[in-house]
Amino acid sequence: MITRNRTPSKYVYYGLHLYFSGLSLRRASERLSQLYKRNHVSIWNWIQKYHVRRISSKRKRISEYIVDETLLKVGSEYIWLWVAIEPENRQILSLSISKERNMFVAERYLSSLVKVHGKHPVSTDGGTWYPMACRFIGLKHHIHSSFEKSLIERKIQYIKDRTESFDDYFPCRIKNCKLKHVRNWLNLFVDYHNKELNR
Repeated sequence: MITRNRTPSKYVYYGLHLYFSGLSLRRASERLSQLYKRNHVSIWNWIQKYHVRRISSKRKRISEYIVDETLLKVGSEYIWLWVAIEPENRQILSLSISKERNMFVAERYLSSLVKVHGKHPVSTDGGTWYPMACRFIGLKHHIHSSFEKSLIERKIQYIKDRTESFDDYFPCRIKNCKLKHVRNWLNLFVDYHNKELNR
């Protein structure tokens, strides 16, 4: 009979820390193995199993939501990643993924943001789905200033830089995948990112 050794949580967290600091899965496992022997598959499994109940952010005054969306590839299909940040601390307030990009998805995303953080003005690019979604929810809407545009574009690029370790897509071979593994990865990434900003 084979018995499995559970990895102590401090080593799990350290392995995740190494990975989200920018190392590949193999490099992170090599570094971790200097303290506790685990391979890159173990770290990948920890990422998949990690659950964040809510994206963590210190309760700070939010002056506005800066919102944008971008395409990510998952296996053979593309999904939309919706991102909201606040300009003061530059924390990621919310992430969501969808298979479509339209006014109804935008409204649902903004509603979930309001539910957690309250009503604030929304800054977006020229996407036609945002003004109507904001009107339905009762949010003030305006087009990004050059400063707001640079903030959100840098944050999205930062997220995409990390997904490049997957060759610009999340490995997925499951047909009609529910994208749970993508949500887990993104939640873990944001949780780690916001904690680093709060240090």
